[in-house]
Amino acid sequence: MARTRQAPTPPPTFVARGRIHHVAIVVRSLEESLAFYRDILGLPFETVMDIPQDRVRIAFLSAADSKIELVEPTDDTTGVARFLASKGEGFHHVCFEVPNLTEELTRLGIDGVELIDTAPRRGAEGPVAFLHPRSCHGVLVELIEAPGGPAWRSLGYPAA
Repeated sequence: MARTRQAPTPPPTFVARGRIHHVAIVVRSLEESLAFYRDILGLPFETVMDIPQDRVRIAFLSAADSKIELVEPTDDTTGVARFLASKGEGFHHVCFEVPNLTEELTRLGIDGVELIDTAPRRGAEGPVAFLHPRSCHGVLVELIEAPGGPAWRSLGYPAA
């Protein structure tokens, strides 16, 4: 007779975290990738942005209550470019929305999660921080603060 195990109850902050904000895919060419995701799959196009501090160009497409982020490196020396060179195009990271990014980073650090960013930094769509794949079973995890949270003000974003 098979025994079933009940999954542990996640901490309240995880339950309150909400939706997956986006899934990121590293691509060689935004234009070629948009031809597939926008034109063939029919995902609604939102925007293309240059992110100079990260040396990437990104495009966002809507996918129900989440998004697809296409990421094209603009400099061959970046981590994204090295990822593309070694692994090819494909899944790069998943991003979860959190109500208070600073509090979440503190909790995760206490729980022993290896943080790439120990404090919120400016991202394309709000304050973000990354968790190291070594702590996330091989997956790069990004956290983004929900619009209007405390890090929005401290990083100089306009009021949500």
